[in-house]
Amino acid sequence: MIKRERLERTLAGEATDRAPVALWRRFPGDDQRATDFAAATLDWQRRYDWDFVKVTPADTYCVVDYGLQDRWTGSADGSREITRRVVVKSLDWTDLRVLDPARGMLAQANEALTLIRDGLPPETPFIQTLHSPLAQARMLAGTETLLKHLRLAPERLKTGLTTLAESTIRYAESLRRSGIAGVYYTIDLASYAHLSEAEYTEFGRPFDLRVLSALNRDWWLNIAYVGGPLPILGLTADYPVGAISWNDRDSEPDIATMRVRIPQAVCGGHGALNGLALSSPAEVRSQARSALEMMNGRRLILASGGPVWVTTPLANLQAARQVVELKL
Repeated sequence: MIKRERLERTLAGEATDRAPVALWRRFPGDDQRATDFAAATLDWQRRYDWDFVKVTPADTYCVVDYGLQDRWTGSADGSREITRRVVVKSLDWTDLRVLDPARGMLAQANEALTLIRDGLPPETPFIQTLHSPLAQARMLAGTETLLKHLRLAPERLKTGLTTLAESTIRYAESLRRSGIAGVYYTIDLASYAHLSEAEYTEFGRPFDLRVLSALNRDWWLNIAYVGGPLPILGLTADYPVGAISWNDRDSEPDIATMRVRIPQAVCGGHGALNGLALSSPAEVRSQARSALEMMNGRRLILASGGPVWVTTPLANLQAARQVVELKL
């Protein structure tokens, strides 16, 4: 069974020869140059032959052109520390402008996609990471400032979110000839640890749906990732994506609970930290088997709830890839 068929059947809840599997990671340093980033991504795929490639540029690639500054300081998950925010006072939201995807870091991201497309076998699907408007707003302002503006200057924040949504849509339109099979749409702050359902319904969901409804209808592998502790997953049950992902091993609810609550497939089953970075190969295989059992062997893309740590042992990565080939 070829990769696309395996994935499409999984998204439809149909039987497959085995569960599809994919892991991804950040490439700190290399993610600042298109050629190096593409080479690192292609090497990762050649080594493990995942069922699809989730392209993972630096999280800030979509907002650097607003003037945000960041650097990698050695974090084990490969993320970059933001050293200069763009939004300080609430009026700053009204100063944001729609970015040109043909310039700056967005253009560099597209250059990397072209190199990745040209370096992959035609039968290997790949998807680009898109960050939600609220996720971008959090990068621009920081959590504390964003939440303050959300509650004290909501209309100004909504003006900024509207701009960020239009900028994201324009960038997504630039991807139509990139060859991608879809997007990995990362949702931030849809978490009971930060917002109520009513707050996310007002400041997150409308902008998510605006972006998702504008995606190319030919893209068949769209995945929504809900980040953070205690994710508000119920609000994504009607999102037009094929699969939902969250840190199911590190935060409630587990995939067994959500299997009957969302119509989409689940993309998860492994924990990035305790499940992969700090475990043994035997524990990695056990976690994969338990995830498949919880999903009754259907509607599961075996993956990690977020990028794997750059310190993850090779033996654990190999175990995660090889377990789906074994008779469970």
